[in-house]
Amino acid sequence: MAETSAEVTRLIQRVALRDRSAFRQLYQRTSAKLFGVTLRILKDRAEAEEALQEVFVKIWQRADRFVPGGSSPISWLVAVARNHCLDILRARRPTSETIETALEIPDSSPDPEDRTMGRDERARIEACLGELASDRADAVRGAYLDGYSYEELANRHNVPINTMRTWLRRSLMRLRDCLTG
Repeated sequence: MAETSAEVTRLIQRVALRDRSAFRQLYQRTSAKLFGVTLRILKDRAEAEEALQEVFVKIWQRADRFVPGGSSPISWLVAVARNHCLDILRARRPTSETIETALEIPDSSPDPEDRTMGRDERARIEACLGELASDRADAVRGAYLDGYSYEELANRHNVPINTMRTWLRRSLMRLRDCLTG
């Protein structure tokens, strides 16, 4: 195996010098293994065969980048094949959606009529809250808009928790009457 590794190293070095005979020998010794790599990654025989040819073009162009002793020559060749196949897979994926796709996404914001109705409704709610005592209106806003618990509101207004529950229940009943009347 060491002789084979040394032989492949020698062939890559000769390919770096543009030795066509060495390139042909390198292809004969390693193409089956590299084809297996391309086929395993791409999962399509025709595409793997084409990729193998492109891999050997890269090997011809980049043989001078191989550093003997850094890694095994087969590992270097496999890395070239693997990286080329991964580039092919990346190229398959669309980079982004088209602008037409974006135009098909519905607008979830309210239309002008809904905004006007919402504004009118908020104004009615605020007017009804204005009819409550200020501490009661503050408790309703705290509970239903700010998410405070009964206990937090009771502490904030210095009243027992049951009193806070009563305030909120009665305030909601008054708000309902105001909004429906």
